[in-house]
Amino acid sequence: MNTPPLQPQRRALLLALAAGGLQACAGQPAAPAQPAKAPAMPDLSSYSLNRPVETTVADSDSPHYRFDKFSLDSADGKRHYRVQLAIPKAPPPAAGYPLLVMLDGNAALAALTPEQLAGMAASGRPLAIAALGYETPLGVDVEARSFDYTPPVPGEDPTWDDRDRNRLGGGAELFLDLYEQKIQPELQRRLAYDPARSTLWGHSYGGLLALYTLFTRPQLFPRYASADPSLWWHEGFMLEQEKRAVALPTTAAGTSLLLMAGSAGLDVQAETRALRPGLDPAVVLAARERRRAVPPDATEKLGQRQAARTGMSVDWRPFPGVSHGPMRPTSIPPTLLFAAR
Repeated sequence: MNTPPLQPQRRALLLALAAGGLQACAGQPAAPAQPAKAPAMPDLSSYSLNRPVETTVADSDSPHYRFDKFSLDSADGKRHYRVQLAIPKAPPPAAGYPLLVMLDGNAALAALTPEQLAGMAASGRPLAIAALGYETPLGVDVEARSFDYTPPVPGEDPTWDDRDRNRLGGGAELFLDLYEQKIQPELQRRLAYDPARSTLWGHSYGGLLALYTLFTRPQLFPRYASADPSLWWHEGFMLEQEKRAVALPTTAAGTSLLLMAGSAGLDVQAETRALRPGLDPAVVLAARERRRAVPPDATEKLGQRQAARTGMSVDWRPFPGVSHGPMRPTSIPPTLLFAAR
């Protein structure tokens, strides 16, 4: 699971991204030579629940990217999706652009910066991005993602994400059907991209879905990037799903997994913060207890097991001291590098 030496083009991209204020994502940044402070990485985790997404790079007049979008509904008409595209203005390679598909697309697009787009363009290896979000002004649609990003649990009908909050789960198969049958063909129509260089990224529940896709439909993507996956969900159900993982496709390039985690595993074990006024103590304490269902090193251990699979390469990236919410923006720069290679 060691990271190989950077090739010249990849090193150039890393330097360009770092120049855009990404030093804060390195986990242990070097002290600046001058007293002036480096630009801080914005903490966009609050977009997940209670703050609208404001202006994003898609609203800018980028010299490097053009933007497109389309909408569609779930098969039952209950969930409404907004897919936003960042398409390089540079001509595509013969096989097409590498493609990064980002779950929680509204919040993910809000976390991208013009400097990151410029860095990707300057690398000479432009990356196309498809941000899969929801028709909401918020960063995420909590009810919709709770259903879409969690797997069905055998023997449960329905599968609950959070019964105390009356929040359904178990819709991952339906969401992946939607991607395979509706979203992917539309991406192929609008983008010249290379399926052999496509990456699925997700954070938290999105990271859980990225792993579920890897374990159940690995043919959908050759590359997966999972940041702080919610392995605690349903008492570690995904760890049981891992044991039933289907065989990986046999390809020359193999399957790749970028696995990232901050301090959330340790934080939740020692959670002692007082409850915010207005919250039901029983509901909050039950949620905290569910998050203690797996040990703090569960994500790292999963990476070690996956690295032993035939045809799999794993890049493990710990971010000590980065809590769960900020892991979303923190995970994006290494994911851009991973997806653009």
